[in-house]
Amino acid sequence: MDINGSDFQRFAAAVDNIEKEISKQIIGQKEIVRQVLICILAGGNVLLEGLPGLGKTQLVKTIGKVLDLQFSRIQFTPDLMPADVIGTNVVTRGGEGTSQFRFEKGPVFSHIVLADEINRATPKTQSALLEAMQEQTVTVGSNTYQLPQPFFVLATQNPIEMEGTYPLPEAQLDRFLFKLNVKFPSLEELHDIITLTTAQVSEALTAVTTGSEILKMKEVARHVPVAKPVMDYALKLVMATHPEHAEAPEITTRYVRYGSSPRGAQSIISGARIRALLAGRYNVSFEDIQYVAYPALRHRVHLNFEGISEGIDTDTVIGELIKGQVT
Repeated sequence: MDINGSDFQRFAAAVDNIEKEISKQIIGQKEIVRQVLICILAGGNVLLEGLPGLGKTQLVKTIGKVLDLQFSRIQFTPDLMPADVIGTNVVTRGGEGTSQFRFEKGPVFSHIVLADEINRATPKTQSALLEAMQEQTVTVGSNTYQLPQPFFVLATQNPIEMEGTYPLPEAQLDRFLFKLNVKFPSLEELHDIITLTTAQVSEALTAVTTGSEILKMKEVARHVPVAKPVMDYALKLVMATHPEHAEAPEITTRYVRYGSSPRGAQSIISGARIRALLAGRYNVSFEDIQYVAYPALRHRVHLNFEGISEGIDTDTVIGELIKGQVT
């Protein structure tokens, strides 16, 4: 695929159109919307965490409509089974009384899968998404099925200290490119939300892109160059999250149990490329790395007992690591 300057320009214009269309039904949360789109265009999965009622589900549904992609929603509950997610083999009768197995696809066979309240299901059911999120395939018995492209899992979860939740295992958290914290809206935003949802008919959404265009935009983003000093800066940030590393800073050795996997570095570079394009630049800067470091690492840096007991959060650790790196 040949990439030129006009492809980069169309990239930013397309994302701007998507954001404008989403804003018809989503009040505020502009930074969250931007980061979700960065993650989608990087080909990754998104984990949205926040209290109930903050519009996480509505945001994902709106994105599905605007991108004109096949959308399915799975409500995760304690009694949900893996077969309810990926599908199962069913017995069918032939014309001569013979029986055979036929695979009945589950809701995971879609372009955008909304895993709603994913941490309310048991670990057994949560793990049903592991293969789909990483390899974008589903294996049932001896058969492997390819998921439609593009494919994204956009999951929502309630804060883990809420009753009736099961914390996601580290291996599954690592499959999410970004983890985004959805905050409570400001007074002005809350006023607009109440006005929109209680006194007016919501504005109809228009699909402004297609699946094939999303795939092309992903390919365009891969061609954004990353200078070696910028690449090294991102890799040093990831290395600094490991307390056993010889050059680990004090905040890491004191508060971190274990740090990010190499997927963290992949997430930072992939997201930074797209962020650079959205800023009108055709190369990745140090500031792009710093911007995406928070959503890319906050679920990959795991605190020890001392960090948890002192109320330290991972964003604080990431912020100190960024300050400690010389650009």
